[in-house]
Amino acid sequence: MRIITIIPAYNEEDAIGNVVNGVNKYSDILVVDDGSTDETSFLAVNAGARIVKHAKNMGKGAAIKTGLEYALDNDYDLMILLDGDGQHNPQCIPRLLDGMNGVDVLIGSRFLDTTSLNMLLHRRLSNIITTQLIRFVTGYNLTDSQCGFRVISKKAASLFINIPYNDYVYESEVLCKASENNLVVVEVPIECIYGDEKSYVRFRHVIHYMMFTLRLLVLKLFRRI
Repeated sequence: MRIITIIPAYNEEDAIGNVVNGVNKYSDILVVDDGSTDETSFLAVNAGARIVKHAKNMGKGAAIKTGLEYALDNDYDLMILLDGDGQHNPQCIPRLLDGMNGVDVLIGSRFLDTTSLNMLLHRRLSNIITTQLIRFVTGYNLTDSQCGFRVISKKAASLFINIPYNDYVYESEVLCKASENNLVVVEVPIECIYGDEKSYVRFRHVIHYMMFTLRLLVLKLFRRI
């Protein structure tokens, strides 16, 4: 079985080398540099990753889609998604892979069998609200719909590369698309490391996500009529 870890990264020169080094023993690695203006690509290559670089910043969703397309083109069976800021612990990768038996999408949960007390309060509240909405729309019994530490099967990846969203909405739309296609989605517990990592979520992203959630609710209500 061929496995690749896809790491979307934007201006992550402080962390990317350590992230790649942590993943090296588990799988092949592709860093999708989403238009970084720092040394992200150089340091990722030095650490042993393959690189695909966007000419400009396009958004995390776009970077993930680029990585999935690369994985499908190169006949990988499983695609691990891992953030480039050092928040996700690569030592959890074997646990995630062990959970992929008969599963299409596996999500690492920061709240399953753990309290994640070190997560900032506003992030936790936002995650709770969003996860409840995704549960309502998809029917999946999730605790952490927003975690970017995931494993996707080849079958599932082929359904996700044409999702139109390029920003953070993409990761939620993946779950909606999975539900529409009756894919098996599960969670396993993970640990995260929170420090002074940067956030690239802007006000326009919040507005975009609000429009996305409104659309989900309207569609759900129409389906019940």
